Amino acid sequence: MTHTIAPDRRGQRAPASKPSPSSRLASTSADDAASPLAFSTKNDLAMSPRHEAVVLLAQRLADCLDLQSQCKQAHWNVKGPYFIGLHLLFDNVHGAVLEYSDLIAERIVQLGGVAEGTARRVAQRTTMLDYPLTLSTGGEHVAALSDVLAQFGRSVRMGIAEMDALDDAVSADILTEVARGVDKWLWFVEAQQQHDAAHPTTG
Repeated sequence: MTHTIAPDRRGQRAPASKPSPSSRLASTSADDAASPLAFSTKNDLAMSPRHEAVVLLAQRLADCLDLQSQCKQAHWNVKGPYFIGLHLLFDNVHGAVLEYSDLIAERIVQLGGVAEGTARRVAQRTTMLDYPLTLSTGGEHVAALSDVLAQFGRSVRMGIAEMDALDDAVSADILTEVARGVDKWLWFVEAQQQHDAAHPTTG
């Protein structure tokens, strides 16, 4: 069983490294760059770091919501001899990712921002790999889902460093919790992939 890694929107694998916080802020929309802080708060984190934290967390939220939909795509469409186990596994991953999106969204609002989670906004912002819509076998979905879990985990770890640089320990702690969970689910999914490599089947 082989799987061709899903291309990103430019037809190539997404790069291993991501832009720096400053370059990513420069690439946001004019509205975001102007004022992502919609509400006043007595939170004692200074306005400039809160501004940057909200913009960066908005990117992680878009990626997380995209990942959430990709987990459901795998859950709905997987077929083959391992259907029941994978169907349940993918739904469990989806449930966990849903909780991560809540954590990130709520932190954005705590900092005075607006959590933008509409499908259109997510489509504009996401940096996640496209999930192939023609996959069906368990092995194909395991490989594709492990790709995007690994990608999201990497971006969240970069987010931890970004929040540390902004002296936002709470946001860093939230992203640490998310990264810990994503790593666990990547382990679960990869364990199935490693089993398939050792015991190849047609499904």
